[in-house]
Amino acid sequence: MKKIVFLCLLVAFLYPMGAETFAQQRFQSTWASLKEYKIPDWFRDAKFGIFIHWGVYSVPAFNSEWYPRNMYRKGEKVYQHQVETYGPETSFGYKDFIPMFKAEHFDPDQWVSLFKKAGAQYIVPVAEHHDGFAMYKTSLSKWNAAEMGPKRDVIGELATAARKQGLIFGLSSHRIEHWWFMNGGRRFESDVNDPQYEDFYGPAREESETMTPEFMNDWLLRNTELVDKYQPQLFWFDWWIDQPALEPYRKTFASYYYNKALEWDKGVVINYKHDIAFPKGVAVYDMERGKLAGIHTLPWQTDDAIGEKSWGYVKNNTFKSAQYVISNLIDIVSKNGNLLLNVGPRSDGTITEEETAVLLGTGKWLDVNGEAIYGTRVWKQFGEGPTESASGQFVDQKKPFTSKDIRFTMKGDTLYAITLALPRKGESIEISSLSKKSGNGLIKTIELLGSGENLIWVQKEDKLVIKPVASYPSQYAAAFRILFNQ
Repeated sequence: MKKIVFLCLLVAFLYPMGAETFAQQRFQSTWASLKEYKIPDWFRDAKFGIFIHWGVYSVPAFNSEWYPRNMYRKGEKVYQHQVETYGPETSFGYKDFIPMFKAEHFDPDQWVSLFKKAGAQYIVPVAEHHDGFAMYKTSLSKWNAAEMGPKRDVIGELATAARKQGLIFGLSSHRIEHWWFMNGGRRFESDVNDPQYEDFYGPAREESETMTPEFMNDWLLRNTELVDKYQPQLFWFDWWIDQPALEPYRKTFASYYYNKALEWDKGVVINYKHDIAFPKGVAVYDMERGKLAGIHTLPWQTDDAIGEKSWGYVKNNTFKSAQYVISNLIDIVSKNGNLLLNVGPRSDGTITEEETAVLLGTGKWLDVNGEAIYGTRVWKQFGEGPTESASGQFVDQKKPFTSKDIRFTMKGDTLYAITLALPRKGESIEISSLSKKSGNGLIKTIELLGSGENLIWVQKEDKLVIKPVASYPSQYAAAFRILFNQ
């Protein structure tokens, strides 16, 4: 008996904070090991985040955030604009925009306050875009925002501001695309070919060329540096990480990041674009400007932009409406997804009035109806209605949703039915999926979120009918809380 007591005391001493945490199996850089990864609850609960494309490309503010590539491609309108506005690329190259990137009005606390008012639960600023200019203080390149341009560690400041205001901090790296991004400048006389700028513009190789081990090692080092310095809980990658040569580096990064998360005792997420980059379940699938047609077993994410022409700031951009954003957020959440919504600030650090209005409109709706979004899970079906949902990558919802389009979410025993637009005055809401004959249960109560009005409703054999209400407590969409008889 004494021996047993001694052994129990010894175990308690060696594992004081709980044996499971202390003895957590570390991830190895193999797919078999990485398949043990579990998507954290914070991501499944959050549903809505903000993406931020901000960099040197916001200075020319022309066409798109791919300005640095297209200004070196003869025949492109961006090339013509560059030559006519700034002169030939021998005398004025992309590097010459850096001193003009001053960020004089950048206020990270103000940004995060806006994103919080929008209802976002996490933020994902771009740490380095395809252009090779790091928005953080890095030991691997002098071409960074802490030493040039703004002379501020933008990523570090946003990380601090986000955590101070209770938002989850993530970031993105597009470094791998830099392998080929500036290669147009190799084809004619330009500063891309000047040896003194090789560490900025290079490698500038062809997409068809296999990346060198040196470049892939640099990619890995930059990413692990970001992990160590800023402890992001989400790490977003663009599509080109699916290159076959990068597979061992992808596995190494994932195991390093997931093991760091164990040390931090925080759940983390890697986002990727194509299924060939990571096996299913090893990371979280992300769809650019698109969505899935139905419920996906594993949580996933859409990244979309309020700006319709560019992810970064451009002077002639057009913008999606708050109605579009909210109806698509509801649609995505009903299918087990999250929405990562992008803004593109001006070079001075201000966010456009149009994007601000959409963010505040979205937040105002979530203030009333967030109960039907945050922390929810999918029901047995995502919804019903006459309007076909767009599906796939790079597919906008061309046909607007209507009040007859219904989406469902679930939280415990509570079902939420959400219209994707407000009904017209005097219009009833009809839901066939909640009829008596549907087999989904007899309804006990129905309440309109944000309203104290006593609803008049009837569950018929072929449909549930909710009679018109006097007024809706929010614009854009209505959410109903439904409880069933046990």
